[in-house]
Amino acid sequence: MLLKLGSTTLSLLLVLSLSYGQKSNPPSDIKETDFKLGTTLSFQSSILEEERHLNVYLPAGYEANDTLSYPVIYLLDGSADEDFIHIVGLLQFANFPWVELFPPSIVVGIANVDRKRDFTYPTNNAKDKEDFPTTGGSAAFIKCLQEEIQVLINQTYRTNGQGTLIGQSLGGLLATEILFKKPSLFTHYMIISPSLWWDDQSLLSYTPECLSANSSTEVAVFVAVGKEGKIMESTAKALASKLKTSENQAMRSWFHYMGDQGHANILHLAIYKAMELMKETY
Repeated sequence: MLLKLGSTTLSLLLVLSLSYGQKSNPPSDIKETDFKLGTTLSFQSSILEEERHLNVYLPAGYEANDTLSYPVIYLLDGSADEDFIHIVGLLQFANFPWVELFPPSIVVGIANVDRKRDFTYPTNNAKDKEDFPTTGGSAAFIKCLQEEIQVLINQTYRTNGQGTLIGQSLGGLLATEILFKKPSLFTHYMIISPSLWWDDQSLLSYTPECLSANSSTEVAVFVAVGKEGKIMESTAKALASKLKTSENQAMRSWFHYMGDQGHANILHLAIYKAMELMKETY
């Protein structure tokens, strides 16, 4: 059987045959440069008696001789291989002029050394002690955060006094502890999937001064949890309820349940939602 092909079809086949037979020649004038997202500051902490590292991102347009000052986002679990890069990427998107979801901000990612030590207060629960043998160092870490990290950042960069703390899981536990015990360290808290099961949920029994009618502490708090099991969900909702019943008229709070997200993938969407809801408070 003879197959009849039109002239157009034959021409196309000829072109394809010739193109596949040719060797590709890549450009010869390739230049390679480093892609810079931020800067790493290292310092010796006299409080923690160890070297600590901070990953710092400056917003677009930040210039050393500029007069503008910026809010600061302090990110727990802020190592380059943890949450720093994708939270910075989210902020960059939120700062696009056609989006304007969130104000341009400095991001300070606090790299971990021992998060189980730094993010937990002492526990009376035997299982906690077994699973977290280095536990109980949150007071020292909070002191370092206040007296060393915040001081360093405020002296090095142009900050405007507004500070946001982002913490997830054990970081959310620490963020809640700071909110309850030293609320004025930050003006905004983004608390995601907090591990409030710690020490038999003892932190939920704490009576924070910042929730009282006598408090004038201005603070905004966003709490989110996903489909993460009964204890994680119930304790996060208990925290949100505690905040909602606050008699402090200067406090604002939001709760968002993200039932289609789990513990491993909630952070990105939760922070995006927090930015949406909290934008007006900056």
